[in-house]
Amino acid sequence: MKVVTFGCRMNAFESAVISKLGGDLGDDVVVVNTCAVTSEAERQCRQTIRKLRRENPKCTLIVTGCAAQLHPELYARMPEVDRILGNHEKLNKEWLHDKNKGHVGDVMQPFELPIVTDFEGRNRAFLQIQQGCDHACTFCIVRFARGPNRGIAPEQVLEQARAFALNGYQELVLTGADVASYPYNLWKISKQILENVPQIKRLRYGSLDPAPLNQTFINLLKKYPQIMPYFHLSIQSGDNLILKRMGRRHTREQILDLVHKVRQVQPNAVFGADFITGFPTETEEQFLQTMDLVKQANITRLHVFPYSEREGTPAAKMPQVPVAVRKERAARLRKLGEELSQKLLQQMIGQKVFVLVEESSRGWTENYLNVILTEKYKPGKIISLTVKGVKDNALVG
Repeated sequence: MKVVTFGCRMNAFESAVISKLGGDLGDDVVVVNTCAVTSEAERQCRQTIRKLRRENPKCTLIVTGCAAQLHPELYARMPEVDRILGNHEKLNKEWLHDKNKGHVGDVMQPFELPIVTDFEGRNRAFLQIQQGCDHACTFCIVRFARGPNRGIAPEQVLEQARAFALNGYQELVLTGADVASYPYNLWKISKQILENVPQIKRLRYGSLDPAPLNQTFINLLKKYPQIMPYFHLSIQSGDNLILKRMGRRHTREQILDLVHKVRQVQPNAVFGADFITGFPTETEEQFLQTMDLVKQANITRLHVFPYSEREGTPAAKMPQVPVAVRKERAARLRKLGEELSQKLLQQMIGQKVFVLVEESSRGWTENYLNVILTEKYKPGKIISLTVKGVKDNALVG
């Protein structure tokens, strides 16, 4: 079975679950785990589905994930698609093995996740501890695709963390649709993992909503050096009025304060962030506020999306910015991010770093910078080296 994954780290985890549950389905089954964060993401999913059918004319092609959950009728009409499964059904062995058309159920129902102990081709373990979202960002449809906020119980989180550790994983990534809103307290479960599973040497988080990142979070970073100094924030804009119209729960001032406090306890911290350009009503001056925030906070890993209308969201009814302007602003913001990233890489030359070997010749530093290794090391091993240079947007050492 082949699983093709789009979108977030949560989808990466769920694809591992699919691979485990459907491992006996045979080589003629292809599963496409889709994303629906933007209209463009869905377009790319459909394009890939058509390509996969051309390349595998006799396969059983199953489409699942957020796009299938939101628009099952659209994918059911595609002649390339054999079966459709919703976000709950894709994690259920019986549904994966059912040879009927498929099923897309109610995402508002509770969910259970199987234990996954291995990620083929990866040396970092992804653990989905949370699902869904209770917030109401005016541009977003995640809560319709994933349902309300809920999480797996702390004892199950610890059980799975131990299983990863027994399989030799030293780095664990906690993920979710809104992982900072983990209902059993993200900071508490982080502490429990680090204190009860000492084999986990490095802990990371998926994309974080800045609003819940309080002083308890800062204190956690101060106490536990195992929490890696890289944080990807869901910021979206650097202008307070646009943030309000987006339905976000933070301000630009809170972002700057958060970045400052983190760097006080983790001086080598690196930040990434999601941004939307050309959100409805955004002026050039408001966009420049975003550019300014990126510079002030020195955010060096940018995920930039031109605003994409999602039918049924409040933002789709607001006065729209021309598409060409959205794309032009996205290009400018990406260019700024590339410049800041290159500057950071140059500053790392001569520094000693600790690298998790992801492949025999690549790896990741603690602050999530990619490293090209000049010698071969065993994947999964954490090594110490001195950065010698920069090549192809990566460090060399």
